[in-house]
Amino acid sequence: MDDHRPVTRPATATAGAALFLALTLTGTACSSDDDTSTAGGSSTSSSSDTASDTSETAAGDATTFTAEIWVDNWFALSIDGEPVGEDPVPITTERSFNAETITFTASYPFTVGLVAKDYKETDSGLEYIGTDRQQMGDGGLIAQITDTATGEVVATTDDGWRGLVIHRAPTNPECETSADPDTECESEILDEAAGWADPDFDDSAWTTASIFTTHEVGTKDGYDTIDWDPAAQLIWSSDLQTDNTILWRTVVEAP
Repeated sequence: MDDHRPVTRPATATAGAALFLALTLTGTACSSDDDTSTAGGSSTSSSSDTASDTSETAAGDATTFTAEIWVDNWFALSIDGEPVGEDPVPITTERSFNAETITFTASYPFTVGLVAKDYKETDSGLEYIGTDRQQMGDGGLIAQITDTATGEVVATTDDGWRGLVIHRAPTNPECETSADPDTECESEILDEAAGWADPDFDDSAWTTASIFTTHEVGTKDGYDTIDWDPAAQLIWSSDLQTDNTILWRTVVEAP
């Protein structure tokens, strides 16, 4: 893993998140009535020679999977280092909560890389800046992956996932009520390490996920549209409010 030292600095305005999408993405994007951004997305498709029977898929054989994901507020998914889909509602959209289903082809074992972002208006880490609702936001992520050849859920979010926080703010929470949070709030920001989603990336120094309840996360729009496997758990870092952007990894072995 590349050695990136956190930089503490005053917050600056956040640029719009770059969007990418590969293979097939379908889903329902939900946002509140006061959102001003428009949901948008694109998709491409890829054919495969995946067997259509329901026999167990052997390691090394390509098959099709579906990933069902809900994040407060935005995510992008990679498989073995290749992007396969993302939330089509930009992270710059206030109060967007979306459930998405992504279809991709892979061979066991494969590495899941997922970047999850909680909405923040600027690098201060705050939302509703300048209003009587100015506050620190909170995140949350749940996901499950199904082998479409067998119908078996082969991966779920749990405390075995490893994560690296690359945007933490505000590191001085007392600035939450500041009249000038972009100046007074401090942040710790890391660059994404090169190849962090690749199978051979060393994530041994990353911390394991913390588990949260639906009440703690405040699940809403889209969460209840998915029939979650009992093993699927809501995860984040240990701090739902301060940690705004997290890189997640897990390896899915053949069942």
